[in-house]
Amino acid sequence: MPASDLSPTRALVRLGAFCQRHALWVIGAALVLSVCAVLVVMRHLSINTDTGTLIDPNLPWQQDNAALDAAFPQNRGLLAIVIDGQTPELADSAASQLTAALIAEPSLFTTARRPDGGPFFDQNGILFLSTKEVQQTADDVIAAQPLLGGLAADPTLRGLLGVIDLVLQGIQNGQAQRSQSQEAFGRMAATIDANLASAHVVQPLSWQSLLSSGPPSPRALRRFVLAQPVQDYGALQPGKKATDFVRATAEKLHLTPDYGVTVRQTGNIAINDDQFASVSEGIGVSTTLAVVLVLGLLLLALRSVTMTAAIMITLFVGLLMTAAFAALTVGALNLISVAFAVLFVGIAVDFGVQLCVAFRAERSHAPDARAATSAAIRRIGGALVLASLAAASGFFAFLPTAYRGVSELGLIAGFGMLIAVALNLTLLPALLALLPVRAERREVGWTTLAPVDRFLLAHRRLVMAGGVVVALGALALLPRLSFDFNPLNLVDPRTESASTMLELMHDPLTTPNTIDVLTPSVEAAAALTPQLEKLPEVANVLSLNSFVPADQPEKLAILSDLALLIGPTLDTPAATTPPTDDALRAAAAKTAATLRQIAPEPDSPERRLADGLDRLSKADAATLARVGEALLVHLPLTLDRLRLILSVQPVALADLPKDLKESWVAPDGQARLSVFPKGNAADNAVMERFVDAVLAVAPHATGTAVTIQQSSRTIVGAFITAGILATAMIALLLAVTLRRLRDVLLALVPLMLAGLLTLATTVVIGLPINFANIIALPLLLGIGVAFDIYFVMNWRAGRGNPLQSSTTRAVVFSALTTASAFGSLWLSPHPGTAGMGELLSIELGYTLLAVLVFMPALLGPVATTRGSRES
Repeated sequence: MPASDLSPTRALVRLGAFCQRHALWVIGAALVLSVCAVLVVMRHLSINTDTGTLIDPNLPWQQDNAALDAAFPQNRGLLAIVIDGQTPELADSAASQLTAALIAEPSLFTTARRPDGGPFFDQNGILFLSTKEVQQTADDVIAAQPLLGGLAADPTLRGLLGVIDLVLQGIQNGQAQRSQSQEAFGRMAATIDANLASAHVVQPLSWQSLLSSGPPSPRALRRFVLAQPVQDYGALQPGKKATDFVRATAEKLHLTPDYGVTVRQTGNIAINDDQFASVSEGIGVSTTLAVVLVLGLLLLALRSVTMTAAIMITLFVGLLMTAAFAALTVGALNLISVAFAVLFVGIAVDFGVQLCVAFRAERSHAPDARAATSAAIRRIGGALVLASLAAASGFFAFLPTAYRGVSELGLIAGFGMLIAVALNLTLLPALLALLPVRAERREVGWTTLAPVDRFLLAHRRLVMAGGVVVALGALALLPRLSFDFNPLNLVDPRTESASTMLELMHDPLTTPNTIDVLTPSVEAAAALTPQLEKLPEVANVLSLNSFVPADQPEKLAILSDLALLIGPTLDTPAATTPPTDDALRAAAAKTAATLRQIAPEPDSPERRLADGLDRLSKADAATLARVGEALLVHLPLTLDRLRLILSVQPVALADLPKDLKESWVAPDGQARLSVFPKGNAADNAVMERFVDAVLAVAPHATGTAVTIQQSSRTIVGAFITAGILATAMIALLLAVTLRRLRDVLLALVPLMLAGLLTLATTVVIGLPINFANIIALPLLLGIGVAFDIYFVMNWRAGRGNPLQSSTTRAVVFSALTTASAFGSLWLSPHPGTAGMGELLSIELGYTLLAVLVFMPALLGPVATTRGSRES
């Protein structure tokens, strides 16, 4: 029996005829449903931007992560603030000021702390240096004893000039070498010059650097603040209020590059916020371009404004109803399921294009629009229903997976396919019945492709052999398929958060790609540490015990000797009478003259200092005060730090401060270990070996490195499971509908070929599969199987010359509209979104290739009688 005479087809034709006869009622019902959908969406649909909810929380590794968060809630959802200063003192001061400002805003920040600062580290930090470094520090302080003595007694510009005079006397008397003081003189000269040149910004002298034998390291100029912001997961950027406050506070406190300080924000919160901002920026351009292209292509395909309007109305109503379904089922869209709208438009537009192109084909000889619509439904209606069911099956296959983000997307998009086909068989015919549609003068199709049809039919064995060769080549490349599930590679590296994180990853002590191990007690942590330290993939292991310095007797002996030598110097009573401005000017001129006597060379540090002091001797009172402040503002803090170091005592576990203990030991006694990787922490292969090695010793380890690796494995597993399940479901659906194994294979083989070619191309062009573009794979099932079904159903109905048919026209323009919708994402400044658009474009190209080249060769000639194919 012919396909057009099957009972389901007759039912669809009758349904379409009913909707046309009662077009106003159908359109009115669609309007009422749309209004109701809008109300439901406004009241019940929200966006959940919490990336932690994208994967099933019941997975074992997720449970391990939850256990760590429960034990140390203060370490969850942290905003990392990186502070770099031109001097160690500036970095310290900035970190202290910013921490205090954040603590004072409990509505925005739950906690804020300095992991590398505070009274404990101010006093005992020197004990964490190596014994050699402690000795070098002691030697530097001893060498600076004359300088310290004079400044401790008179910590003013007068005292500094007096100390310089004392050093110069030693040089003149042969008791000291010029080279020993040149670096200090050079830094003082630079400070004076900078502050004489700028009347608005004080650029202070670093006394910590001045008392050191070498320049400060990058680590010495960097401080960290860890803040736990209150996030709004209903907003596109959950941490925006907190990050905006940090920026505003830094400006208010003059913690800016103009004042020698740079404040940057990173961590998951800042990165996600920057990512969402980048995505939304790109979506605006992409959406505008996509709408323009889709409308243009629809007009080109249908050559009718009214039919284009009918499709767009149907599409819009379907989108609203799908959104309402999402509101009633999942309630909140996650960062992946929000893509249902793009998928719906990309796939559902195909149903409208297919029906309207078929309508155009029938309109060339049908007496009126209603008859043409009924004939079009008779011709394509069954294929539309089958295609929608197959696409829905592809999406529903994700429901049982642990990747909740895609699972919810599958539920929404799958049901959306059913809504779309229902509206295209009811609302669209009603709109076509009312809107003026002109008659076609000739059959719709591409007769110019007749030679291609004949060639493919005449050389079908060669074409199929070519397909087999191409498929085998693609299969050979699949073992080299690359997976990159590092979320940092999906964000714009030019953003502050991403660039800062990439910078931190290159320092083994600041990399965020670490592993945390939760142990029952401090003793258990201590016992596990040696096992982890033996692993070749591990660089370092930190625990509470790590904050008890090693080799304390040797270091304390050095500091004890230093205290005997330097202690009395620092305890000298300070002068109480401040110097007058005239006295300071005279002292500056006198010191400058002495400097010129010692250093006649014009480019020497002494001469540069002499020139600066000469200008200072002629400056007004405000300038004199400003330069004096710049030279000495950090001196009291430096002297106080030295006094603290000299009074250092042995540190035991019991002596550690409460806040430090709470960072490593939970209230119930559980203790945390932090494991750092050896090698390049930005290398996925290095991190994979690191995670596997640590998990072999500590199976319940968690942390950023574990989460990234386990997430990738969960996601890959979810897509493999869903792919197998989707293929099986679609095959079963086709088998039930088509009832012939050969026909089922004819519908699936081009789809498999397009998939193989897509994955092989990612290998050739170096495009890895990642969190973003992997979403493109379900689209292949949705669109590809629909295109295949249209051709198979035509072939079963005895319609030959597939490339000349209206179906080919519909398929090509449907693919182009979809490519316009998704391919425009390629223009996004967000790497993840752009990569998704790139893969979607590649995928659609191969889908068309498989359908238009290999499908006709696979189908071969139609039967001489239409009934023979259905027997």
